[in-house]
Amino acid sequence: MDAATVEEFVRHRLSIALGGRRGMAEGALPTLGFTVTFVSTHELRLSLYVGVALAVLLLVVRLVQRSSVQFVLNSLVGIGIAAVFASRTGHAKDVFLPGIIYNAAYAVAMIVSVLVRWPVVGLMIASVTGDLTAWRRERAVVRLCSRLTWVLALPCVVRVVVQYPLYLADRVGWLGVTKIALGWPLQLAALAGMAWLLSRDSTPMPAGSHAFVPEAEADDEPAPEVAP
Repeated sequence: MDAATVEEFVRHRLSIALGGRRGMAEGALPTLGFTVTFVSTHELRLSLYVGVALAVLLLVVRLVQRSSVQFVLNSLVGIGIAAVFASRTGHAKDVFLPGIIYNAAYAVAMIVSVLVRWPVVGLMIASVTGDLTAWRRERAVVRLCSRLTWVLALPCVVRVVVQYPLYLADRVGWLGVTKIALGWPLQLAALAGMAWLLSRDSTPMPAGSHAFVPEAEADDEPAPEVAP
């Protein structure tokens, strides 16, 4: 893709990496179904069935359409891990423990990635091209990806700060409420912040830039003609 600005280029690649609106919805629906069911009925087994059933249904739709199942599988694995935690301990609050651990680990990983100048957002986008290093040739791209990673890390930090004390206090109802409130609403707010950064289109792409382009592709460009 030819892009006039760094923001335009990253915006396009990030959309592909996240799977677009459908991929994000597929990642959220099974967890949302579980949470709403549990808050409404306080039936752990039924809530797990609802979450898993939604994930399986989305997976079947993808298979019928012969499209990528990556994002559905991610949600299915997530709800499956939650089910294992809860069924082993018999405590409903443990359904939320994997999410708390995940958010804590993800927040730490993203913060560290920015500090060592390998921001997670850059790696997410680079995974689309299969080259994890080409994007680091452009300082403007690294700088923008670092800002986006900070914004993406913020919801994870907020969830841990709010939910872990509720987990320790065994407040299952409030854990369910905050999981919904701090789930996609907070994630969408973070994505809106990222979209705002990406909509500014204020950083021109350097001439001849090969950001996110594998070395092999860059080397295949025709050599300039030499005057006789």
